[in-house]
Formats: sequence, structure tokens, C-alpha cells
Amino acid sequence: MITKDELPKCPVATTVYLIGNKWTLLILRELVTNDTMRFGQLKKNVDGISQKVLTQNLKELEKNGLVKRQVYAEVPPKVEYSLTNIGKTLIPVMNTLAEWGEEYKNLISA
Repeated sequence: MITKDELPKCPVATTVYLIGNKWTLLILRELVTNDTMRFGQLKKNVDGISQKVLTQNLKELEKNGLVKRQVYAEVPPKVEYSLTNIGKTLIPVMNTLAEWGEEYKNLISA
């Protein structure tokens, strides 16, 4: 997991560092909305993401302690992704982003 010393001093910069890319936000949106998802579901729901980029982003989210990866001992292997307790603290942030996006769309169409 990432350490406090590795993060920017500015809290806004820390947030941008952790969730500031397009794919990370869209992956988090799916996990906030659907709680637990398999890799294939995430790939299907995050329009335009490649398998490689999804894998990289999930690994980064896991490293940063925002997402947990649960592997089940089955054949074929079953892997599920969900938010950690720290990741769940992003739910109000994601909801606020969604509300702002909706408000913005309404304002520019008026």
C-alpha cells in the first residue's frame, strides 16, 4: 500500500493523484454503483477501456488501498473487485461529481 510520505502535501493534489484519471473515475463509478464486480463486467461497463488499461488501473487502485481483489479457488478462477472501507469513503465524492455533471449539462442546455 502507498505510504503517506509518497503522497503530495496538498490534499487536492493527493485526491487528483489517487483518482484523477478518466479510467480510475469510471472504474470507481462502477464499483460505487454495483458494489462487487468481476473483471469482465467492469470491462463491459467501462466503455472504451482496454483489458491492459483496466488491469493497470485495478492494480493501482488495489495498491493505493481503494479496491480489494478477491480470488476464489474455483475452476475457472473467479476474481471479484470491490471497494475497501477506505474506497467506500469516496462514495459521497462520486455522488457529488455525478450531481455536478448533471447540473452542468442542465446549465449549458438552458
